[in-house]
Amino acid sequence: MTSLVYTITETLRYRGAIGQWSWVLHRITGLGVLLFLVLHVIDTSWAVFYPELYVRAIASYQSPLFTLGEFGLVACVVYHAYNGFRIALIDLRPKWWKHQQRAAYVVLAATAITLVPVFILMFSHVLHFYEDSPQVLGLIDVLKEQLPFVAGIALAVIAAVLFSAVTGLILGDKGGHARKGSKLERFWWSFMRISGVLIIPLVFGHLAMMHILQGVFDITAQTTVVGTPYINESATAVEFVGNRWGYIVGGIFIWRVYDFALLVLVTIHGFNGLRYVLTDYTMNSNLFRRASVYLATIGAVVLLVVGGAALFSTVPAGAIEEAEREVQLIYGESAGADSETEVLPTPAETAEAASGG
Repeated sequence: MTSLVYTITETLRYRGAIGQWSWVLHRITGLGVLLFLVLHVIDTSWAVFYPELYVRAIASYQSPLFTLGEFGLVACVVYHAYNGFRIALIDLRPKWWKHQQRAAYVVLAATAITLVPVFILMFSHVLHFYEDSPQVLGLIDVLKEQLPFVAGIALAVIAAVLFSAVTGLILGDKGGHARKGSKLERFWWSFMRISGVLIIPLVFGHLAMMHILQGVFDITAQTTVVGTPYINESATAVEFVGNRWGYIVGGIFIWRVYDFALLVLVTIHGFNGLRYVLTDYTMNSNLFRRASVYLATIGAVVLLVVGGAALFSTVPAGAIEEAEREVQLIYGESAGADSETEVLPTPAETAEAASGG
């Protein structure tokens, strides 16, 4: 904790060059993206396992608080991706480090140029949604919905510290983490750069589909599900997810495969980044340094198991009806009454046509 406070105070006091602020921004944006990743993966899994909870999660996402957060998320993703590419590129060619200052300014400029049209398109979705005077959850209700996540993170922290304490008693100070320069740490150094580059097209594609072409407000509209020919007839988030994950091209559930690749790369990359950050500020305590490693491991394993289980499952029969009932409980009978339906095939109709039925 002392080193964390020292880092913050010295960062604010020290008038460093662009390199210092690039380092700070890269860590802040990475942690911001990781926080959303935890919420997003667990929430989306509820479409399969707890449909009524997924309805409430999307209702929270459609609130003003999360609307502002979505803009912040996109900014974090874009900057972190561009700056990560800069780091990977210069690390690949060390002789280019003399250009790092100019490259850092290029990253800032590229981020701004990207975000201007993206924010305009995203804001058009916001205006379209709010101009119809929709019913949205109040701030208190939205905050209450996040309490399970706060409790879950707190439990993970406690478990990591307890496990670290037990490990310390058994192994002493010799156990806990790989030393700098070890083969394992060299592997993670390479992994972070390779995975960071591989993630860019995947995450940019996801942002384009789920935040620009169709925003969070379109998930509960009777419209075409992005990336498929299907229509969200019930105007529920559960059917949206079911249609998207149920779309088959050439015998492959393409969006399941896409999302699984994104889940694995981003989860391992993100939690290993969290490990780097936490261990930097716990160097003076073997207990908390080990706990940092265990916390990152617990988080990664939980997200991979929960997200993978959802991706390899199907939305159960009756889930859409459960979601519709939950929508009525949250918003009342007027929910979805003004939605406009575009005449497009459902998954069942597409399958019947393909079989000649």
